[in-house]
Amino acid sequence: MQKHPIAEVFGFPVDNFSQEAERYRRNKLCPFNNKVPSCTKDKAENPLGVCSIYDSSQVVITCPVRFRQDWLIAEDAATFFFPAGSSWTSLTETRINDKYGRSAGNIDVVLVAYDDAGRILDFGSLEVQAVYISGNIRKAFEYYMQDPKVHADMDWTRQRYYPHPDYLSSSRKRLAPQLIYKGGILHAWGKKQAVAVDSNFFSTLPHMDEVDQIVAEMAWLIYDLQHDSQQNRYRLVRSRTIYTQFSSALNKITTAEPDDIQGFIDQLQEKLDQKLEDGSPPDAPTVLDALEGESM
Repeated sequence: MQKHPIAEVFGFPVDNFSQEAERYRRNKLCPFNNKVPSCTKDKAENPLGVCSIYDSSQVVITCPVRFRQDWLIAEDAATFFFPAGSSWTSLTETRINDKYGRSAGNIDVVLVAYDDAGRILDFGSLEVQAVYISGNIRKAFEYYMQDPKVHADMDWTRQRYYPHPDYLSSSRKRLAPQLIYKGGILHAWGKKQAVAVDSNFFSTLPHMDEVDQIVAEMAWLIYDLQHDSQQNRYRLVRSRTIYTQFSSALNKITTAEPDDIQGFIDQLQEKLDQKLEDGSPPDAPTVLDALEGESM
């Protein structure tokens, strides 16, 4: 476990005290193409300026805007969506509705290819999935911000609710519903989709059947943060791309892999034995109780 749980604050490592880093911390700015110059994570007036945290020795991206560094994700997605040489641009936070006019949510980034007259020729969707955090990251962040130079090497391991990546919630509570609702509509329209994820998060997902790019309906764009020791900055780098079909990938993510049933039976037996030993009455009436009730 790392003593300091936070890797980046307002775009810079916690031990970076360059003039640029101090300016970003002082003004609560975001260097990763947020919709406004300031960080707006969690609260606009008092933002939680944590871009990434540690998972043991690994750096894990916890803010979706962090993926926008240099707009590498858009370039990588466009390579999958459109033929080489296409004119394209990106549109962020675009709402998508179902056939009844009800919102299925906002697509993080829609990439559109257009002709010389500016008419749309094709489009594809790019979803960004950062990792949720369990524990209390704000308390650690606010303590660090009180005096960054003094607290750059703080030991937070003895604090309650030490923050950790919550990979399971990231997939079940966020990624899976996005693919079901927004992704289902896009798939029905026959449009390609890309998902940008952290490599540590992707490694926790079930194994997905890969296909060739030419027949793929989805591209999983998998990224790491690599440390630049000269500038003491982290750079977003794509580590690999996985191509899949939509339905098979969705089925893998939303279907739990069952454990051995005997383990569950053993658990039930243990709970039953404890209840019988305690002399506790059954929670539900027996058949005999029901028959006696009818005869009264």
